Amino acid sequence: MKRKIITIDENLCNGCGQCVVACAEGAIEIVDGKAKLVKEQFCDGFGDCVGQCPQGAMFIEEQEAEAFDPEATKHHLFQTKGAEAVTRMEEASVRHATPPGGCPGSRAMQFDKPPAASTGTGQVPSQLTHWPIQMTLVSPDMPVFKNADLLLAADCTAFVYGDFHRELLAGKALIIGCPKLDNTDPYLAKLTRIIKTNDLKSLTVAHMEVPCCHGLVHLAKEALQQAGSDLELRIVTVGINGQLK
Repeated sequence: MKRKIITIDENLCNGCGQCVVACAEGAIEIVDGKAKLVKEQFCDGFGDCVGQCPQGAMFIEEQEAEAFDPEATKHHLFQTKGAEAVTRMEEASVRHATPPGGCPGSRAMQFDKPPAASTGTGQVPSQLTHWPIQMTLVSPDMPVFKNADLLLAADCTAFVYGDFHRELLAGKALIIGCPKLDNTDPYLAKLTRIIKTNDLKSLTVAHMEVPCCHGLVHLAKEALQQAGSDLELRIVTVGINGQLK
């Protein structure tokens, strides 16, 4: 059968084990220093592990896999971790009442959006077309990235530039991150994969004028180089006074 299930990129995995702790079903173990899916029938495809992976090595993908078997999973947990682990799984199943493919904060979603224009009430409608948007949480295989105009934006830009949605975001898929405060080491591999596998139409980087924010531009250039892409990079600089530079 085809269903959503976890996929692990071993090239990105550093064996930290945070995914093992996050998975209430006990579907993941560390084997030879890498995270491994123990058995397909133990993975419910919900993706609690995705948001906990600091390397961006966990993805939810639809593929041929055995059906999730709650009873077999409970038996596995009881045998390996005891009754408390079974209770934890049962509690998690309540949270997993929403469709599989990610926790409520990281489950992939797409939205229909109107053209960027005034509503007549002085408000400009949101131009966001999908969720999640944070680089740590997005999957390179999210359908929204296919043939997309991609906007890689520093976190602060949307707060500082008042016309962010209409002028920068409209018509684009969005990823955000902070080159100063985030651990950006895993970002390079993930952005490289997004560029390499999605046949992007364009790539725009929006960053603040402060020096530390230029790291986002360097990240994009390096990802393009590693992906072997000749895609033109558009760079937008937002001044701290809210004006485009």
